[in-house]
Amino acid sequence: MSALIHLENVHFTYPNDSSLSKAVLTNIKLTIHAGEFVALIGANGSGKSTLAKLLNALLLPERGRVLIAGMDTREYGFHTLIRSQVGLVFQRPQNQIVATTVEEDTAFGPGNLGLEPAKIKARVNDALFRTGLAHYRQRSSFQLSAGETQRLALAGVLAMQPRCVIFDETTAMLDPIGREMVMAQIRDLNRQGITIILITHLMQEASQAERVIVLHHGEIALDDSPSKVFSNNRDLPALGLDLPPATMAASKLIRYFPDLQPNPQSEETLLESLPGYTGEQSHSRSTKHSATSNQPIVSIEDLSFTYMAGTPLAQPALDHLNLQVDQGKVHALIGATGAGKSTILQHINGLYRPQSGRVMVAGLDTSYSRLDIMALRKKAALAFQQPEDQIFEQYIGDEIAYAPRHLGYQGRLEDIVRSAMQVAGLDFDEYKDRLTSTLSGGEKRKVALASILAIQADILLLDEPLSGLDPKASREFLRTMDDQKKAGRTILVSTHQYDEMLPLVDWVSTIYNGKDCLHGNSEFVFSQIETLEEIGLRAPLPARIAARLIQLGWPIIRDTATFTSLEHQLASLTSRGAV
Repeated sequence: MSALIHLENVHFTYPNDSSLSKAVLTNIKLTIHAGEFVALIGANGSGKSTLAKLLNALLLPERGRVLIAGMDTREYGFHTLIRSQVGLVFQRPQNQIVATTVEEDTAFGPGNLGLEPAKIKARVNDALFRTGLAHYRQRSSFQLSAGETQRLALAGVLAMQPRCVIFDETTAMLDPIGREMVMAQIRDLNRQGITIILITHLMQEASQAERVIVLHHGEIALDDSPSKVFSNNRDLPALGLDLPPATMAASKLIRYFPDLQPNPQSEETLLESLPGYTGEQSHSRSTKHSATSNQPIVSIEDLSFTYMAGTPLAQPALDHLNLQVDQGKVHALIGATGAGKSTILQHINGLYRPQSGRVMVAGLDTSYSRLDIMALRKKAALAFQQPEDQIFEQYIGDEIAYAPRHLGYQGRLEDIVRSAMQVAGLDFDEYKDRLTSTLSGGEKRKVALASILAIQADILLLDEPLSGLDPKASREFLRTMDDQKKAGRTILVSTHQYDEMLPLVDWVSTIYNGKDCLHGNSEFVFSQIETLEEIGLRAPLPARIAARLIQLGWPIIRDTATFTSLEHQLASLTSRGAV
């Protein structure tokens, strides 16, 4: 294979008017050959997105050289050709959407290459079909959900037919089925000879590459095959990483099934390798599905909402939705991309008012014409799906202090900011004077979390809070949310990464076609595998393992969706010599 990308001793530091400026990348030496499939992983702030922009000539090295097919990115005359050969799907896809409709935006790139209209149309049709946007071609680009916007950004890059595509957290906002579709597309592109560089925090995605590069504090820490990288169990936690879910699951199950393959390459391989039951035969059983009984702090009754209502671009989002959130509980909203989850959160926070129906939040009726909106937002604080949408101060300390300054606070403001930053995983002295513009995607999400924690609200509304966080930061976030729950706060979270949040969640509402179509405790909802698949979702891995064991004759409770419940049952069954 010939070298498509070659980096020689590359250093990069973002310009910064503070004394805290430090190198983002240091002495990077790297060669990527044409046709390779490379996963680029590392903790938040390790330099992954910066490296991607260097490869696309959006940034130039401070020292060293970046060569793309022999072209030096420091030569401005090469930039157009470099960017036509190395396509980049941004971490924040809105930054590369330029046209008003889905079809027009997809056509923008090939149109600027001077192609004939027939070729442009063919490329657009192919790109929209591959990304699942064919039926959205006439929709306004600004009406798309975050996940749909990511698909549109990918479609625009694919229509250029580049030699290399860099995916920067492209699947972060997608539902599980959407992620699988994009990964299938990535594998298909690679089979066609296109070089793939996949930046991801999801280890199950990284494990599908043929080569994994790990960045740590701006340097290459590991560069090897997935099997070798993920066999370094002791090294990964120090790098802010985890094993792929199938490998972690196998490590839990092998104590009950000694003959189980310890390092399965995929979840499907793990499921197929599970043994049959040889113990005393009995039928699997179900637990009773109990309804909520606590006092609701949020009550939504018959809520309907349509974007651009009364225009040709009208797009229904919620349809006579009924939902309640109990005080002091963690309530998850799940659903396919574009199901209406973010719209629900924005109604609770008062960003939208009901077009019909009623939303009650801590005794406040959001339909009331004289609603005290400041009082509402002090009770219910919202962290947006895209943290950039709510970060506007120049310095991090000022950003986190902004809301309490305007909404009021008790105590000393510096102590409130310090505490919120500490809880969100941000060192006060290191970050308070940093420019918000220099943050990585994961760091911005931590700042957004700290800014709503500083409000000291009773209700935390979190929209895709794990998106963009490395595994270590995700674990820290979940511990933070558990602490907030123990402190009596109510948490309503919209998430596609519900596998990680499963141990924390009390109640789940499944949003489909603008309605709560399936709700109950987490074990019940996530064990409804067929129902979830019918609405475009994938049950968590422990639920699918339990279902497979039931198929193999194991007397496992049908409403099993967590490893805690599954392991408790297996410990009892295997102690009787079932295997």
